[in-house]
Amino acid sequence: MSKLVLITGGQAVGKMTVGEKLKDLTGFALTINHDSLDLSAKIFGWGTPAHKELSKKIREATFKASINNNVDLIFTFVWAFDLQSDWDYIESINKMYNGELYIVELVTDLQTRLERNNTEHRKEIKPSKRNIEESNRELINSSKKYRLESNDGEVFYKKYIKIDNTNISPEEVAKMIKEKFEL
Repeated sequence: MSKLVLITGGQAVGKMTVGEKLKDLTGFALTINHDSLDLSAKIFGWGTPAHKELSKKIREATFKASINNNVDLIFTFVWAFDLQSDWDYIESINKMYNGELYIVELVTDLQTRLERNNTEHRKEIKPSKRNIEESNRELINSSKKYRLESNDGEVFYKKYIKIDNTNISPEEVAKMIKEKFEL
């Protein structure tokens, strides 16, 4: 049975970078949420109904293909803990993977996220983040609009870890994840 490691946290918390390091340690495939978002935006424009529809279909097809081909996968996703639709989405993924869902929540303060938002690697991989003023504004606004960090005890999945990665290298975080879940 395929495994899915879901790395969640607010924008620029380090999901992609930790995912890359975890990929190197485990051999799991990596897809970031922006893979589907940026492709869809390139075709239909950001935030349009067609953009959202295509992005969702790409993610779903990726999950199904990983399961059908027994490919273990790492996926990054910003989870708004105050939105029932996000909880429902996570549960639908858990069902697809028959409980082989491993959830990693990364947290750090807003200032650290703003600093990380401006890295060259992030802008290289994510075209939608290249306008740093707009990207910072969106990061701040979503932090005010949504609760992007879980409350203690809120995430009920057994295969779950929450890591404050403010002062921990991505390599060390990836090692922690690999060890915790015996990947």
